[in-house]
Amino acid sequence: MSPAPPSTPPAGAPPVSVVGIGADGWAGLADASRNVLLDAEVLIGGPRQLDLLPPDCAGERVPWPSPLRPAVPGLLAAHSGKRVAVLASGDPMFYGIGRTLTELLGDQAPPRVLPHPSSVSYACARLGWPLEDTEVLTVVGRPVAGLGTALYDGRRLLVLSAGAATPAQVAAYLREQGYGPSRMRVLEQLGGEREELAEGTADAWDRPHGDPLNVIAVDCRRAPGAPRLGAVPGLPDEAYEHDGQLTKRHVRAATLGALAPAPGELLWDIGGGSGSIAVEWMRTHRSCGAVTVERDPLRAARISRNADRLGVPALRVVTGRAPGVLAGLPTPDAVFIGGGLTAPGLLETCWEALPSGGRLVANTVTLESEALLADWYRRHGGELVRLAVAHAVPVGGFTGWRQAMPVTQWSVVKSAETGEQR
Repeated sequence: MSPAPPSTPPAGAPPVSVVGIGADGWAGLADASRNVLLDAEVLIGGPRQLDLLPPDCAGERVPWPSPLRPAVPGLLAAHSGKRVAVLASGDPMFYGIGRTLTELLGDQAPPRVLPHPSSVSYACARLGWPLEDTEVLTVVGRPVAGLGTALYDGRRLLVLSAGAATPAQVAAYLREQGYGPSRMRVLEQLGGEREELAEGTADAWDRPHGDPLNVIAVDCRRAPGAPRLGAVPGLPDEAYEHDGQLTKRHVRAATLGALAPAPGELLWDIGGGSGSIAVEWMRTHRSCGAVTVERDPLRAARISRNADRLGVPALRVVTGRAPGVLAGLPTPDAVFIGGGLTAPGLLETCWEALPSGGRLVANTVTLESEALLADWYRRHGGELVRLAVAHAVPVGGFTGWRQAMPVTQWSVVKSAETGEQR
């Protein structure tokens, strides 16, 4: 029999307890949380959290190493069989260590979690904001550019800060995105004796760094003349940096409709161009992921810039030729092919990579690629459509229509029963 993984305590071992603690420290804890910490043989947490405990908590104090997550299994194994209490800021299950421990320990030995009010709950109470109407984002271990998908005029955001420098970074990003008039309030040491609030606008933010334990509240206000980006696919073409290799707005909206992104799904975007399909796939939900493949290094770099500007810095850009570079990529839920359709083996490789129920969408404007799609449509079914868009343009003193090149689109869903279409 294989030995149990190091993160799994032996049968009968006392469960790991996770105790949320706030800036008010020991005084703010409920009796149940105090009793767990007094009884623990091992106390694990950040140095700041451990310093909040009184001498009566006599367990061995173990600060978290860095990086944290890879060290957790070994740390728990080293103290297996002992009563272990892990300290967390606020609610351990809200962007906290509680999730990590739950995933590592599994259903057989789930941790006992004793939450404390989170910084978000404190902030909403101080601001008078309904929690259910407030969007919460984090820049802890993540780029500030990830805020971009939440910037809409009139929205309220709470940003979980990575440290004392974060408010200035958020203000700079808001200015860059055309949201300089946004009101910012920085709430420090929430719930503690040193609680403070600083406020201003992103345009005028010049405050020195304050306490590293802070949350940033943003009332989003778009500057006059700043681009307005909607919440659905089909952003203005002007939102992208491109060299002409761009799936145009109306075709892009139809393509995302056929791809049908859902939360947590992964897209392969083959022939990324400017990255517009992958970017707007990821903008539909913060849990959506995408890998875009582009053979031209200049275009690949441009895709990364577009992803940062439009709020999806986690977009993975792979530079190289498909299908060769597709080997080893994580299994996609959907594949979009916007270029290189006639490359030998490309369609076959993408089709094989898709699981049952996965979607494939391919666009083309050439007769050669259209013939290829017609053949795959004949063999596998799905839907074959031609998308035509015309724009009104001046014709002398009048107005007429200018037809864009029509786009042939094939979309198909792999059947769960046969691996064929449905």
